[in-house]
Amino acid sequence: MKYLIILAIFISFTSCDSSRVYEDYNDMDEAFWHLDSIQEFNFKIADTTRSYNLLATFRNASSYPFYNLYFQYTLQDSVGNTLKQELKQVDLFDPKTGEPYGSGLGDLFDHSFELETNYEFESKGNYSISFEQYMRRDTLPFILSVGARVEFAE
Repeated sequence: MKYLIILAIFISFTSCDSSRVYEDYNDMDEAFWHLDSIQEFNFKIADTTRSYNLLATFRNASSYPFYNLYFQYTLQDSVGNTLKQELKQVDLFDPKTGEPYGSGLGDLFDHSFELETNYEFESKGNYSISFEQYMRRDTLPFILSVGARVEFAE
């Protein structure tokens, strides 16, 4: 019975999001994001008459040793052509106070960052977005998951 209630709550939260086209997360093994571990997400665009927002999502523990995160994202079409590639820097904690940003429960915090706003895909089909950490460390501790979200622009 307990699991049915949890499932019902999960479905109610996820079904109310009419703007979402795609959303998925990859959990990091043992809460480490390795330098050579590129996180890739594949999604399909069916409507080229609409604009889309592309977002990166991260979950970290409060033990994450830096206030920021450098990562590179790459957007590719179905034949591997790079449509967009950019190095981004985002703050997970306030650099002065150390207070965490994002929404959280206990010592876990979720962050969502816009990569592209009102992006227009030229053709229908399959696309991929990938993320690579650029923190100059082979292993980045206390990053628990990396995700991607594609939504209709309002």
